[in-house]
Amino acid sequence: MNEPPVRETRRVGTVMLILAWVVGLGLAALWFSGVEQAQRNPNQNPDSRVTDEMVEVRLEDNRNGHYVLSGEINDVMVTLLLDTGATMVAVPAELAGDLALKRGPAFMVSTANGMAESYRTRIDTLRIGDIQLRDVDAAIVPGMGGNEVLLGMTALRQLDFTQRGGELVLRQTLTETNR
Repeated sequence: MNEPPVRETRRVGTVMLILAWVVGLGLAALWFSGVEQAQRNPNQNPDSRVTDEMVEVRLEDNRNGHYVLSGEINDVMVTLLLDTGATMVAVPAELAGDLALKRGPAFMVSTANGMAESYRTRIDTLRIGDIQLRDVDAAIVPGMGGNEVLLGMTALRQLDFTQRGGELVLRQTLTETNR
């Protein structure tokens, strides 16, 4: 019988051990990435409660105390950061093209980083769980980094909201026009 040399067997064993470590580390990195995303955005599938009169969505704050959630703008999934201090819904310029938003007239906005030029736009539909808003005033902001949309007061003023102990409840009263 022809047996492989011991040296070759050890080499194959070493290669298999290295491959097992690489696969294990890759799986661990993937798992921790999912944990990190869930901590950053604990509202990836916001809970909705629908009655004949209203829609209610409950949001949990993230570890930094912010309300980050998944939603849709013009039927495209986006990450929203709820910002009651923002006058308008603010969309990063790079994301605006993916959302089929058209640039309107330019105007200046005051941001945490100073004054910035923005462009008026309209969002046809904005969805948060089962809440659906239509024809929302927004701004395309070229200097805004990242891919999160700031959910400002042009959207939030159409809703009732209360915040208690790390939970924010958004309520939309249903009418003939928003059913």
